[in-house]
Amino acid sequence: MQPSPVTVSITRTVPPERAREFAAWARAGEELMSQSPGYLGSGWVRPDPASEEWHMLFRFVDAESLALWQASSERAWWIGAVSGLAEKAREESRTGIEGWFDEPSTVEVVTAPPTPPRWKQMIAIFLVFYPLSLGANAALTPLIGEWPLALRVLVTVVAVTPVMTYLALPWITRALRPWLTRGLSRGPRAR
Repeated sequence: MQPSPVTVSITRTVPPERAREFAAWARAGEELMSQSPGYLGSGWVRPDPASEEWHMLFRFVDAESLALWQASSERAWWIGAVSGLAEKAREESRTGIEGWFDEPSTVEVVTAPPTPPRWKQMIAIFLVFYPLSLGANAALTPLIGEWPLALRVLVTVVAVTPVMTYLALPWITRALRPWLTRGLSRGPRAR
C-alpha cells in the first residue's frame, strides 16, 4: 500500500498590531519547512485583512516525512519564536484528499472587503497622475523635447509608472481611505 500525503491545518489568532511580525514569522517557517524532505507545499490564508485568524495549510508526502519535520530543531526554533506573538487556536491533520471534503460542522461565509465606486477611484488616480505627468514632462522636455511624440510618451510613461505604482498610488489610497470607503457596506455593490 502506498503512503498517503498528509495535510495539516493550523489556525492561529494574531492581534492586528502584530500582523506584520507574524507574516515575517510565517514566511520564515515556510522557508524552513520547504527544506524538509517530503515537503509538498504550504500557504497562509486570512478570511479578511482585518481578521485576527490566520489559517495555514501545509502538506507532506507521508506521515513519516511530517514526523521528521515536527521533530526537527528548525521547527522547534520556529515554533519557539512565535511565543507571545500569536495563540494556537487549533490544529488538524488529514491523510488523503477525502478528509478535506467531509461535511463541515459549521459554515461561515466571509465576503471580500467592498471596493470604492469607480468615480472615487478615478479621482484618486487623477490626483497623482496629473501632477506626476506634469512634473515628468517639465523635467524631460529639455532632454527629449525634439524626439518623436511616441518615443517621448514612452520615456515619460516608463519614468512615471514605477513612481505611481510603488509610491504615489499607495500613498494617496491611504490618505483618502476614509473618503474612499465612506458609505460602503459589506454586501455586494452594483456599479
